[in-house]
Amino acid sequence: MKPIATATYRQRQKDVIRQMEVRGLAGLVLFDTLSQRYLAGAYFIPTERPIALVLTQEGQAALFVPYLEEEHARQVEAVDRVHSYPEYPGQRHPMQYLADLLDDLGLMGKAIGADRPGYGGFGYRGPALSEVAEGSTIVPAGDIVETMRMVKSPEEVELIRESARWGNLAHRLLQKYSGPGASEVDVSMRASTEATLEMFRSLGPDFIPKGSTGAHAGFRGQIGPNSALPHAVTVNAVMKPGDTLVTGASADIWGYHSELERTMFVPPVSREQRTFFQHMLALQEIAFNAIKPGKPCSAVDEACNAYIEKHGLQKYWRHHTGHNIGLNYHEPPFLDVGDHTILEEGMLFTVEPGLYVPGLGGFRHSDTVLVVRGGIEFITDYPRDLQSLLVGS
Repeated sequence: MKPIATATYRQRQKDVIRQMEVRGLAGLVLFDTLSQRYLAGAYFIPTERPIALVLTQEGQAALFVPYLEEEHARQVEAVDRVHSYPEYPGQRHPMQYLADLLDDLGLMGKAIGADRPGYGGFGYRGPALSEVAEGSTIVPAGDIVETMRMVKSPEEVELIRESARWGNLAHRLLQKYSGPGASEVDVSMRASTEATLEMFRSLGPDFIPKGSTGAHAGFRGQIGPNSALPHAVTVNAVMKPGDTLVTGASADIWGYHSELERTMFVPPVSREQRTFFQHMLALQEIAFNAIKPGKPCSAVDEACNAYIEKHGLQKYWRHHTGHNIGLNYHEPPFLDVGDHTILEEGMLFTVEPGLYVPGLGGFRHSDTVLVVRGGIEFITDYPRDLQSLLVGS
């Protein structure tokens, strides 16, 4: 499984530069680490130390990094130069060194696009870009890269397919080890570790996940009544008969992700659980059928909302139908009534309409799908019917 090629990063840079030209931007400063990864294959752990990727209208790509990342940065093939500074906050602030780089690139006094007003996070303090780029006009331009990332290339799709393959294995192990008396932490760690080891053995010594983990599957605390919290946190729950289990599985493949989620049960399954499970399945089918190139994202969520209203399920509806996915787990556009982005071939979405019933549990499947001519193609592949999702039997 090969990473994104250097030539692809260079082509992406050219595409961005064309947008810069349209907007009259002499340069573009990108503080977002995922934008840096998307345009140059530069992977850094963000800290309080500012890091930026700078593109110029003339076609230069420069990485701005702290000295501790200089050797790392020089391994990035899709950039022309690396500019480093001693440390943060230092005797001279890093943003002053960034101003030096902008001046050296001939950008001072011109229109410069930026994805953020300045660097931020991890306790960082310092001036905005506009305060150090003297005489320059700073123009918000984060949407340039964000829009490019909405439609995935064939290379990206293949990496996400590989992610789904290993997420599928991790989930099968998760289901295998689940049952009455099992600890969510034990089961999650065992399934994730075994799947990760197998993934690394299969993909070989040159493979790098470019993420915090390899393959992983777990519950994140969504066990029993606690599964009614869409974004619960791990509570070290022990599974018991009658529990609803909401799961999640994925794998980091050269920085790309998929999403597989299922609603499972520790038998016996009550009539009420079956009813909400069937409603959830119906909602997901509605969403699958509504995704077609040329339609707005909002139409998918609207179709699900119509079913919700028809069956009086509004109080159990907590979030929109899905979101794009790729380098990040949540990316725009969103399958939401307020997002009117037109669906295009090559977009990837999680489809995850959920119902959350206090005291009973949550009911959510999530599948990653690719928008193709006429509809969708499934990237994830895991049973969706109730009988296949019983554990411990």
